Amino acid sequence: MKEKTIDYILRSTWIAVTKMYNEEANKKGSSMATGFALLSIDPDNGTPSTALGPKMGVESTSLSRTLKTMETKGLITREKNPNDGRSVLIYLTEFGVEMREFSKYVVLSFNEAIKDNISEEDLNTFIKVTDKINELISEKMIFINNKQA
Repeated sequence: MKEKTIDYILRSTWIAVTKMYNEEANKKGSSMATGFALLSIDPDNGTPSTALGPKMGVESTSLSRTLKTMETKGLITREKNPNDGRSVLIYLTEFGVEMREFSKYVVLSFNEAIKDNISEEDLNTFIKVTDKINELISEKMIFINNKQA
């Protein structure tokens, strides 16, 4: 049998996780992207719209679509920042807080299921390996010795 590439393993795992989260979110008429945004917005003080994209690691065009959908569904409101008239603060509505709690429950349930089924040692190794992969990528160390380039 052909050996799977690390890229394939990461991608197929993330696709499975995304599918699982979307199936759960869909039960409440939502999506994983909306759930992630809900969890990234400060429920007490709101979050500047300019800080949300970097916090979530998404491009502003994708975020704009998600925020527009969230606003239409009554999950968030946008208000001018009283300290900076050029920026907008995103606040959760009462319904947004309720859906944030559901999103939090889904994420914590996933974490609990993983911890119940994978040893602490294996989980620590997984975290170490993924941290190292992220470090190599962020430090642009992946293709440094690539003879093909």
